[in-house]
Amino acid sequence: MANTATDELVRTQHGPVLILRLNRPDARNALTGSLLNAIGSAVNEAEADPDTRVVVLTATGDRAFCAGMDLRAFADGDSIGLDSEDGLGYQRLCEGTLSIPVVGAVNGSAVGGGLELLLGCDVVVSSSAAKFALPEVSRGLFPAGGGTSLGTRIPLGAALELTLTGDAITAERARELGLVNAVVDPEQVLESALRYAERIAANAPLGLAACKELVRLAVTAPDRVADRLGHWQSTVFGSADAREGAVAFVEKRAPVWQGR
Repeated sequence: MANTATDELVRTQHGPVLILRLNRPDARNALTGSLLNAIGSAVNEAEADPDTRVVVLTATGDRAFCAGMDLRAFADGDSIGLDSEDGLGYQRLCEGTLSIPVVGAVNGSAVGGGLELLLGCDVVVSSSAAKFALPEVSRGLFPAGGGTSLGTRIPLGAALELTLTGDAITAERARELGLVNAVVDPEQVLESALRYAERIAANAPLGLAACKELVRLAVTAPDRVADRLGHWQSTVFGSADAREGAVAFVEKRAPVWQGR
């Protein structure tokens, strides 16, 4: 695996999987403007890199995946800057609109903006020790970074309970609600997430992009599904990868995807 790093974000390339690790353990991996932009830059580059098929998002330490916005930095005038290219990349990650699949590896608790960041992940593996909360109302705020869309991921009543009380739930409760896909021992989180990522990365990139967009739209904007379904049908079924999938099946070999 090849590593590149800033002080706040570590990138590790693991074959077709890019691992992004939030690296502010002393601040519970809270989000600063510079970290947010580093994440946005990394996912923009991952989308543009044909050799990267899946992103895994995790963090340093075992106490916290991400504690949300760094309130100390914010109070000191830290700027988020969501209107920049990197900021827009981060925003698309949180909205789940990146074309590349994202697997969350939740090494510790995800609170506020940390939980909002996870809503952009397509598959989530959690440590059994993690907790999840949107406590903004207890601080005079509300979860404006995507947390109010929690009801697209879990039942409406549960989403209202979490956002209105600010109370935390356990990893097992998060799995029962469908917020996370799997709960494992803390030391197995990244390994389990990588197994998901490798299974996803073995599939055709165009088909993955189509599934990701259409499945999410069916929940968030069902009126757009028919139009986008037509687009993806012509794009995917007429692609070189569609032909390769059929030929590989007949020849009983693993397909070699080109992403076109």
